[in-house]
Amino acid sequence: MINKTEKIIVIILIAMVVLACSPFGLQNLIKSQGTATPTPELPIPQTQATEPPTTVVIEPNLVELNGTLEALYEKVSPGVVSIQFSTMRGEGLGSGFVVDKQGHIVTNYHVVQDVDSLEVHFASGEKAYGKVLGVDPDSDLAVLLVEVPEEELVPLTLGDSNAAKVGQMVVAIGNPYGLSGTMTLGVISGRGRVLESMRTTEAGTAFSAGDLLQTDASINPGNSGGPLLNLNGEVIGVNRAIQTSGPTLTGEAANTGIGFAVSSNILRKVLPSLIENGYYDYPYLGLTALNSLSLMVIEALGLPQETGAYITDVVPGGPADQAGLRGGTHRTNISGLYSGGDLIIAVDGQPIKEFSDLLSYMILNKVPGDVITFTILRDGEQLEIPVTLGSRP
Repeated sequence: MINKTEKIIVIILIAMVVLACSPFGLQNLIKSQGTATPTPELPIPQTQATEPPTTVVIEPNLVELNGTLEALYEKVSPGVVSIQFSTMRGEGLGSGFVVDKQGHIVTNYHVVQDVDSLEVHFASGEKAYGKVLGVDPDSDLAVLLVEVPEEELVPLTLGDSNAAKVGQMVVAIGNPYGLSGTMTLGVISGRGRVLESMRTTEAGTAFSAGDLLQTDASINPGNSGGPLLNLNGEVIGVNRAIQTSGPTLTGEAANTGIGFAVSSNILRKVLPSLIENGYYDYPYLGLTALNSLSLMVIEALGLPQETGAYITDVVPGGPADQAGLRGGTHRTNISGLYSGGDLIIAVDGQPIKEFSDLLSYMILNKVPGDVITFTILRDGEQLEIPVTLGSRP
């Protein structure tokens, strides 16, 4: 006679046998944990197994990567700060990072624009008011000064953004939605991107900000001004903006997985002037150009090649105008597009594919007063035209 306990044990054993024989049992359970063992559509005949049991193997390189990320965070996070600010429009959040032992903090210009008060919070819990020393609306950069004990200042190392390759893994650390010390992982998705500057011309149009890195590392409101780092823990960018789609259910902009960071080489060039003078003087051409050319545009303009920066307009009296560069003047079959402008195909002897290449080269290598030589195509003729750069008005 089977007692109650024995009866329960028998039921459990029968259930286990049924589960093992079921096509949705053990085989599916193993597959759901990441093995490659196929699940048959019919029950497996009860014959002796000829294949070795499936095991889950953790690849050594994944273990190493995990250790690298942990070590990177421990090394870098003390130098990343959270920023809280208040303006007439309300309160806001941002991020930043320490660049030296003198108390200088890098962040975005739009984080500190028109602020009434500014607090800098360190990973250790230390807090201090920040003073804005210099701003650069063209690249959306700013430098703050804080007074804290020297041991709180853990400067981050600036890397070479020109060495960053598409596909290279990167991490972002910052203060999204007030979640200080948040770290996200992604890759470099693109280089040499162009966004609108936060400075406008006299006509009300925006200047261009160039040499930005594109990344899919998650960046959200509050990440602005924080570092984008390579796996050596070097800053290769300053997180600036995200591409957004329609609003989420809570009414906020939806992150599309496309983020932009000001390159570290732009920061490296701008930073000393922001600390010393409070601003940076950008070189100025005084022209507008198409960044890329579609086949339809190339045909409408009658261009002889598919790459280059086509000049649509030049500012009267500006450096490009004084040098003799031309914008388009003849109507085409595309509304608002005029042919007859110069096509820039090289800068100082270096071929360019599009306007963003020209912009990155000029910002990284030239200052106002320098001469830059354009190779252009005009009416079927190749010309070399030197231009003396001015300062952005």
